[in-house]
Amino acid sequence: MNKFFIILFHTFFSKLKSKSFIISTIITAVIVAGIANIDRIFEAFEDRGGETEVVGVYDEEDEYISLLQEHLEPFSDQVMLTPLTGSEQDGMERLDNGEIDGLLSLTTGSDEMPDAVYRAKTVVNERAPQIIEQALQQVKVEVATARLGLDESTVEGIYAPVSFQTEATSDTARSEEELTQTRFLVNALVVVIYFSVLAYGNMIAMEVATEKSSRVMEILVSSVSPVKQMFAKIFGIGLLGIVQYMLIILIGYLSMRGSMESDGMIGDMFSGVPVVLMLYALVFFLLGYLFYATISAVLGSLVSRTEEVNIVITPLTLIVVVAFLISMFGLNAPESAIITVTSYIPFFTPMVMFLRVGMLQLPFWEIALGITVMVASIVLFAIIGARIYKGGVLMYGKVSSLKDIKQALALSKKES
Repeated sequence: MNKFFIILFHTFFSKLKSKSFIISTIITAVIVAGIANIDRIFEAFEDRGGETEVVGVYDEEDEYISLLQEHLEPFSDQVMLTPLTGSEQDGMERLDNGEIDGLLSLTTGSDEMPDAVYRAKTVVNERAPQIIEQALQQVKVEVATARLGLDESTVEGIYAPVSFQTEATSDTARSEEELTQTRFLVNALVVVIYFSVLAYGNMIAMEVATEKSSRVMEILVSSVSPVKQMFAKIFGIGLLGIVQYMLIILIGYLSMRGSMESDGMIGDMFSGVPVVLMLYALVFFLLGYLFYATISAVLGSLVSRTEEVNIVITPLTLIVVVAFLISMFGLNAPESAIITVTSYIPFFTPMVMFLRVGMLQLPFWEIALGITVMVASIVLFAIIGARIYKGGVLMYGKVSSLKDIKQALALSKKES
């Protein structure tokens, strides 16, 4: 057992100190912090380039400019209207000379509603015309309602959103509010499993292949059983993943804490998420990792060079991609037949079964069956995989898929 932990911690610390791990953690943390503060980043850039744009206005009948200025009052730091007199040609000259940033011509159309033409040297900057267009739309509504004799409360009632609620009649069905709150956790776990399998599965396969290519494996095999080696590497990389995720989650929480606490979002986000659902999230994540990590270690033992790792790992990667796509489809149709069937297929169970657990009120026997399928599959792949691994680590040469597996099993029998 001491040798098991020696290999485990050697794998953990060697990867922890590697440049690839440090760089990937920093990049991911920066991305998470950036997403958490995306609104502040946009505001910072807007403030730097947020000079007030001066727009000259020709109002043909002097009917709309005062109303337009009222509706633009909240945007006075971005757009300032300046009434112009004289001809439009004079206004064009002022625009060309840079005295104004834009030129707005207001007229009354054939429908007796305001029409507008906005001119500028370039139309790259759409901020001012968009703000003016929205304000002018409000002016149009105000003019139309005044002519029809409608009061303000009636207009507000017309534009108020319709009251529409959804209620589940089944006692076991989740409410719309519960689904909204659990959907975040379901999405998060599906994405975490997806990227964990791609990143850490490839890391395990690469670790095994690296030791084989350097002939270190031949020394290890003589002192430690291949089965111990395989699971020591799986748990070592798993421990590394836990540390990496804890760092990223901590950075994400610290980045979002200020704004979320002020808005009460932290409590609201998880208030409706049952504790048992979080436990299921942990269970299916660990089962998914062990399942795919075992297969990755076995595949890594079949290659002799690190350059060949991608060749053997690609089929597994494609399966994970399919599982991810099925899960994304299942978010909108968790009761569909394809979701139900695939939730009991080991390659898809970690993502799809947890999706069903989060989105539906499943009877316990279905959840237990899904967990049993995963545990049985892990044990089965561990037994078969250990034999393949035992022979595979002693094989050198080109990759030939099924032939390699047969040869690895044959070598395993000879060794035993």
